[in-house]
Amino acid sequence: MAISACRPAAERVAVNGSPAVAVGTDTIRPASGEGAPASAFPAPARDVADIVAPRWINEDDRDDAGEFTTVARLARIRAGQSVADIGAGDGYYVARLSPLVGTAGIVYGQDIVPDYLGMLQRRVERDGLANVRVVMGEPHDPRLPAASIDVALMIHMYHEITQPFALLWNLASAMKAGGRLVILDLDRPTFGHGTPRLLLDCELRHVGYQKLSFTRTGAEEYVAIYQVPAAAARPSPSAVSASLRSSPCRP
Repeated sequence: MAISACRPAAERVAVNGSPAVAVGTDTIRPASGEGAPASAFPAPARDVADIVAPRWINEDDRDDAGEFTTVARLARIRAGQSVADIGAGDGYYVARLSPLVGTAGIVYGQDIVPDYLGMLQRRVERDGLANVRVVMGEPHDPRLPAASIDVALMIHMYHEITQPFALLWNLASAMKAGGRLVILDLDRPTFGHGTPRLLLDCELRHVGYQKLSFTRTGAEEYVAIYQVPAAAARPSPSAVSASLRSSPCRP
């Protein structure tokens, strides 16, 4: 992929000035009960970037760069799988995942921003994406169905997670045995809308995730894939906190 530079905010697709899309989002709900609370985990010892837009850049530019096809190939996404796009925004990945997993598969488009969920729901309805479920999550909990996900994606959004340890811990409950987490981000400081690769490894390791692969896809851009721990095998919240106290993850 050639797209690796973070565009200025003015060049991104902005929400301000767009038609109101929150109408109907009252029907969008979490898909599971609540997991461990955010208060059970420490906050990250780094800056957290603001959520600024429902998509990264223009979809045609992303297609021309082969972004989705590269991620799908590295993630080994195939027909019949259940895939969650965490931080789905207005649905660039959801719209492409739906035909890829097919009628035997399910795509969960998850976000925490009501306006973005409204955009996503309208796109799903407009395009007739019958295998897509739109899910409202929380900053510390994706609120996805238990033991349901083969592959979870976090695309250009890990640096925006305010409670990464709680989110990762709760995500494990939603994954099937052998489930994988795929993260696309930029190797730059989090305040610059990226996540340094060593910082990413550190934060995920403390929650029991094991790195499977790391692939450079641009000058700064990378795709990192992790084995998600079985829910019963992940460290307890208190163990995560103790581990971070003894070996903190620094930017």
